[in-house]
Amino acid sequence: MCGIVGYVGRASATGTNVAGDHQALDVLLEGLRRLEYRGYDSAGVAIVADGAIEFRKKSGKLANLVAEIEARPLPDSLTGIGHTRWATHGGPTDANAHPHLADDGRLAVIHNGIIENFATLKAELASKGHTFLSDTDTEVAAVLLGDIYRAIVEADAGTEAQPLSKAMQLASRRLEGAFTLLATHADQPGVVVAARRNSPLVVGLGEHENFLGSDVSGFIDYTRRALELDQDQIVTITPETVEVTDFHGAPAEGREYTVDWDAAAAEKGGYPSFMEKEINDQPEAVAQTLLGRSDSRGRLTLDELRIDPELLKSVNKIIVLACGTSAYAGQVAKYAIEHWCRIPTEVELSHEFRYRDPIVDEQTLIVSISQSGETMDTLMAVRYAREQGAKTVSICNTNGSTIPRESDAVLYTHAGPEIAVASTKAFLAQITAAYLLGLYLAQLRGNLFQGQIKDILADLAKTPAKIARILENSGQIKELARAMADTRSVLFLGRHVGYPVAMEGALKLKELAYIHAEGFAAGELKHGPIALIEEGQPVFVVVPSPRGRDSLHAKVVSNIQEVRARGANTIVIAEEGDDSVAAYAEHVFYIPETSVLLAPLLTTVPLQLFACELATAKGYDVDQPRNLAKSVTVE
Repeated sequence: MCGIVGYVGRASATGTNVAGDHQALDVLLEGLRRLEYRGYDSAGVAIVADGAIEFRKKSGKLANLVAEIEARPLPDSLTGIGHTRWATHGGPTDANAHPHLADDGRLAVIHNGIIENFATLKAELASKGHTFLSDTDTEVAAVLLGDIYRAIVEADAGTEAQPLSKAMQLASRRLEGAFTLLATHADQPGVVVAARRNSPLVVGLGEHENFLGSDVSGFIDYTRRALELDQDQIVTITPETVEVTDFHGAPAEGREYTVDWDAAAAEKGGYPSFMEKEINDQPEAVAQTLLGRSDSRGRLTLDELRIDPELLKSVNKIIVLACGTSAYAGQVAKYAIEHWCRIPTEVELSHEFRYRDPIVDEQTLIVSISQSGETMDTLMAVRYAREQGAKTVSICNTNGSTIPRESDAVLYTHAGPEIAVASTKAFLAQITAAYLLGLYLAQLRGNLFQGQIKDILADLAKTPAKIARILENSGQIKELARAMADTRSVLFLGRHVGYPVAMEGALKLKELAYIHAEGFAAGELKHGPIALIEEGQPVFVVVPSPRGRDSLHAKVVSNIQEVRARGANTIVIAEEGDDSVAAYAEHVFYIPETSVLLAPLLTTVPLQLFACELATAKGYDVDQPRNLAKSVTVE
């Protein structure tokens, strides 16, 4: 839930940094700037300088910390750790901000996650005379680490080569819950030690310098070489070395990979917000997700799906696990997969799945969807499913993250970094990847003729250009959003694949504009929700195409008439050429023609634009909405 970054560089004989003159503070602040989407309740840094720990921390956004450092400058340093927080234990105050100090102020610790047994440990440490200055579980971990470190140093009388690494190993074995811990000690300049359990951590590999981060955006300005870590591992970085062990000190190895996007991909690119940039990135996000997934004959070649094809042919049930926006992507996928593959498909909220005694066996395929690959609810659900014998496939946007590594196979979305907390381009890329998975299963099982699959893929290939057309003609929807800035409540209606699109449209408005918004299946209107309709109530309606044998178009038009007759202000998303809806709508936004199942890739976009523009008109920060963080890494 928090952003963490660590750095060590090597000094030359003259005292300057041989690694491009990088100062620890500069690296830390740039990393935190890129990681602020993970949390922005408070921020802090600690550096090792002149045999002591120097630190600054401040509640509020990163700008507050920068102002504090400008007012009270820090000395030069080549070793440091930094943190940007999304509050869990203890409110967003200066005292609760990280880093937390221990061992008489000579040890600094930052943390992402939750220490579940902090109360027991705190009582034990207090009984030994330790005191605490904050309300956080992190300070308990820091004091525990400091206590163990001091015991090692005193017992070994300086014979232990890496006492901080040893202390971290011992401390980690006593901690319960989810955590990534970074620590540095005044006695060991040029060393940062980290521990990882059920929380994201990646190593950046440089020349005469090394890095740590919650994800690669924390150090992408300095290196694209990265190292994956597994669960329950300790990593010790120095300017020249990276040493990985398990919690018991046994040597371990990470997997090196190259980051395939650069720092510019994480910048706003001239847009006023990351969210607006990412909405406009969507044509490329969908195109990149499709790229290289089929051969010249139109056959899907999903090389990442390293699961025995015979096993996939035997699957008799699919369960999609996800949360939030990703769950709505799964709801869209359900319609397509069942239609193409004739396999019963369920969509489960990850945090509910393992607590209801689900029926899962060797013929169940679990498909998890997570932009970050670190969503704790989904990770724990995947682990549970694997324990029951199910095969697991991850749809994910983040290379090297935990859920793909713990799944049997992965389908990466290649949407590029998504910085805004509210997901946009990842949503469309997730739907696209899920379509590819459904078509691949249909290809393996013979549910569709190869010509049918080729035709669907051809339609998918046309989608990026269609999204671009919607974006080029976004003026009307933005104008309406600005005019509705004082609206207190908005309802969204849809049927078939339009239903999860309606729910996603409502979620975006709740996340960004902080107003009441609900998405309903249009057929449910007469079963209760129509009671909400009063004079002037805005209602978005996602209208299906009038083309097709099983079109629900007429039924949805009837729904529009029902709410309009009761005074609703109807706002319609319809297909180009569908002139029949104009008579029943105050506003109509047209999307290019496309097949029924692919329509969500288009109908979602006007709803994203509307939410973003309305929130902007209200003066809200659309990149960092209140109370939310990008990756939910605690249950």
